[in-house]
Amino acid sequence: MNDQRIDKWLWAMRVFKTRTVATDACKKGRVTVGQDAGSAVIVKPSRTIKVGDIIHVRKSPVTYSFRVKALAPNRLGARLVPDYMENITPKSQLDLLDIVKISGFVDRRKGLGRPTKREGRELARFTDEMAGDSGWDFDFDFEDFDDVDDSDLEMDD
Repeated sequence: MNDQRIDKWLWAMRVFKTRTVATDACKKGRVTVGQDAGSAVIVKPSRTIKVGDIIHVRKSPVTYSFRVKALAPNRLGARLVPDYMENITPKSQLDLLDIVKISGFVDRRKGLGRPTKREGRELARFTDEMAGDSGWDFDFDFEDFDDVDDSDLEMDD
C-alpha cells in the first residue's frame, strides 16, 4: 500500500472517532497537508497521502501536527498508533491546550447550572453557622400560635 485516503487514515490513527467525523473535518477545511501549518493546503476527504507527509488537524483551540510513518489498512489499537504516526505538534500548541483545560474549571460563571459538591457543602456550612450564631430557629412550630384568638383573624364584610 503506497497511498491512502486522508479521511480513512485519520480514522485509523484514532484522530477522529468515526470516519464520517474525519470526512466532515476535511470538508470544513480543518485538515491540511504541508510542511508547516502556514503553507499547508486544505484537502478534501478523498486526497491520498503517503509516508512522510505532514498532516495538520485543527481541533479548536489547538492545531495538531502528525507525520505519517506508515499506512494502515484498518483502524488500529491505541498502542499501535505510535508505530504508524509521529505527533509533531509544537509545544506552544500543547501548552495552549493545558491553559484551556485549567480555565474551563476556573471560569465557570457563578449561578449557572447546579451548584457543585463543593459549593453545596459551603452553602450548608454557611446556613449552619448562621443558624448557630444568630439564634435563628429554622424549625417553625405551629403550636406556638395556639393561644391566638381566631376572631382576630376574621375579615370584616
